[in-house]
Amino acid sequence: MQSMASVSIHNTTETDHGSSSSSNSLTRILMFPWLAYSHISAFLKLAKKLANRGLYTYICSTPINLISISNKIPEKYSQYIELVEFHPPNMPEFPPHYHTTNALPRHLLPTLFMALKLSEPELHKIIKSRINPDLVIYDAILLAKGITLLHNIPSIQFATFSALTLSYVSHMILKPDIEYPFRTIYLKDFELAKLINATRGLSCGLSDNNISNNAAPRELPMLVNTCRKLEAKYLDHFGSITKREIFPVGPLIQEPVVDRQDDKEEDIELFKWLNQKTAFSTILVSFGSECVLTDEETKEIALALELSNKVNFIWVLRFPKGKELVIKVEEILPQGFLERVKDRGRIVQGWAPQGMILRHPSIVGFVSHCGWNTVLECIEFGVPIIAIPMHFEQALNARWMVDNGIAVEVMKDDENEKFKGEEIAELIRDVVIGNAGNSMRQKIKELSKNMKSSEKEDLDGVVRMLALLSEKDSYYEASGSIATT
Repeated sequence: MQSMASVSIHNTTETDHGSSSSSNSLTRILMFPWLAYSHISAFLKLAKKLANRGLYTYICSTPINLISISNKIPEKYSQYIELVEFHPPNMPEFPPHYHTTNALPRHLLPTLFMALKLSEPELHKIIKSRINPDLVIYDAILLAKGITLLHNIPSIQFATFSALTLSYVSHMILKPDIEYPFRTIYLKDFELAKLINATRGLSCGLSDNNISNNAAPRELPMLVNTCRKLEAKYLDHFGSITKREIFPVGPLIQEPVVDRQDDKEEDIELFKWLNQKTAFSTILVSFGSECVLTDEETKEIALALELSNKVNFIWVLRFPKGKELVIKVEEILPQGFLERVKDRGRIVQGWAPQGMILRHPSIVGFVSHCGWNTVLECIEFGVPIIAIPMHFEQALNARWMVDNGIAVEVMKDDENEKFKGEEIAELIRDVVIGNAGNSMRQKIKELSKNMKSSEKEDLDGVVRMLALLSEKDSYYEASGSIATT
């Protein structure tokens, strides 16, 4: 049984420079992930990898986000990873449980951006007065970059997206009149419009425009959650058009924790049920921590599962934030659905141990939104995807998986962006019992092997680069390639 640490969430004082004495002699890295579970989860995985190399890491976020990872730090990492709270100002219309994007209603995103901007004075104190780190790693919270420049602390951006996404978006911005060189990767008009709006929202809400151009040094390297064996051509293209050195750090896969003492009773019952199913007989259905299906989409998924005949399923359903205890599952599903599928299906409300489910021998496929963390987990555990991209860059990830022969995509209507349950059911059957599934499982097995083979080499380069950046003189004076220094 793997022992889990009792991790305290540290609310630092004005004079703190790291509460652990072990941090004093180690390189200290302060991480500022974006306020989404998929982002903070990727940062935690990176922190664990860096801990294995002797680096001490602080992860700074709002309390509601830190709670989501506080029980995912095994005892062996508790002396190297520390959680640090920051508190956005109190606003009556935006209580603390909204300080996360998880299931946050879309209309409240601008308020979240505003809360972050108003947190800048506290972030100044955390970075300079309380932690005074050797290095800061951030992703979408660009104001952290501005603060570190003011305090002469080196910083580097970590992208939790795929290199494909970074390459595609950068190409659209920097070379709009030139066709993207990889023709199997594309976005439909409505998908591109959504991605542009999301990118514009982040850049407007999280920019570091309080920093003058004269204050910024040359463009620094960038960390990306991928590996060269998966995305070499996209890494190279992204680096080429942005003139930056790109360092893959992945794949960052959360190791499933087996036999945890704090498992919920519902999880125990779920795995008892799953253990009774034969190998390659069950699919997982989930759309990530941020996507809430409409009533119509929920009914189409239910129809697909019902039409999938003898295929077993686990369906993770999420509701809008604040309504989890109000909405009843029976009220949003077709009448009689639960009774008709009771022997071959389980509905899980809110959250499920995705990694543990995907590695189970009975799992044969995954109906998924294709968030990048999920894509990496599916490759790690050899599970093909029935792709239904919903938001942001997910359509690009879906096309990448289809291009690599490890997914099939449910096509949406170009006019109304809707999908049909009948088509989903047909694709589920193809993956579970058809020839397509056998081919996909073989290809994903090969990808998984290639992905794991490059992990050490990629991380070696990252650690060397971070060590150089943490030496502040080198940070400002180094020229040329950091990778070869």
